[in-house]
Amino acid sequence: MDRTKRNTDYHNLLQRIVQKSAEIFGDNLTGIYLHGSAAMGCFQAQKSDLDLIFVVEQEISDAEKLDFLAHVVEWNGEAPEKGIELSIVRESFCKPFVYPTPFELHFSEAHLQWYQENPQDYVDKMKGVDKDLAAHFTIIGRFGISLYGKPIPQVFGPVPREDYTDSIVFDIEGAKEDILENPVYIILNLCRVLAYLKGGECAGEEPAASAASPEPLILSKKGGGEWGLRFLPRGFRGLIETALVCYRDGTDMTVQAEEGECFAEYMLTEIRKNLETEPLETEP
Repeated sequence: MDRTKRNTDYHNLLQRIVQKSAEIFGDNLTGIYLHGSAAMGCFQAQKSDLDLIFVVEQEISDAEKLDFLAHVVEWNGEAPEKGIELSIVRESFCKPFVYPTPFELHFSEAHLQWYQENPQDYVDKMKGVDKDLAAHFTIIGRFGISLYGKPIPQVFGPVPREDYTDSIVFDIEGAKEDILENPVYIILNLCRVLAYLKGGECAGEEPAASAASPEPLILSKKGGGEWGLRFLPRGFRGLIETALVCYRDGTDMTVQAEEGECFAEYMLTEIRKNLETEPLETEP
């Protein structure tokens, strides 16, 4: 599949993001990279956001951040229902990879009200380190699309398995409490985390017979759910199928407390078991 054609509905928006960002950051802008569902071929306008990583060579000023964010809010209004999620990261933290990864600026729909109420406070405080960037960079390395600037291999170094593992496990720590509020995301995300830890064949794909060391199983939420249907206990099939349908159609999902907590507890227990058997990182 031509990766540049996976996301056509928001092609013009992405073009304007690239053009204006290049104007604001100038020669300091190393590149802009699309990741997440839009890059992995399972984008759903009602349930997905546009995930972007901006890489710069040097620190960016508060004035540049405020100028950029004013446009981000405008773009966010034209984006999918979940909006735009982006981070700006310095190139020196991408290759060699630094974990947890420092970032210059972050924005998502969840932070929109904070920014609108006090832009300067937002700029002053929205910086630090983010464990999630290990997962994002891994997706960029495997599936990402370069929208502007240097090719991905020149910018992003390998993410160690232990850092990626810590990142995705960190993301599901509150699953038992969160599953009732956000069941589609939690159910499918738990599936893909366990699939990665267990390894093996990807849902719908057979590993190459000649592969001496198959690549880690890094799945989208859709792929995680499909893996779950194949390899998890049949008693969870209805829950996973419903989550996949709701993800596909962009509809809401409701789960009973006992059912949701039972699934989350089972998955977290299996994840912990597999963490205990994670292979150690070794030098080549």
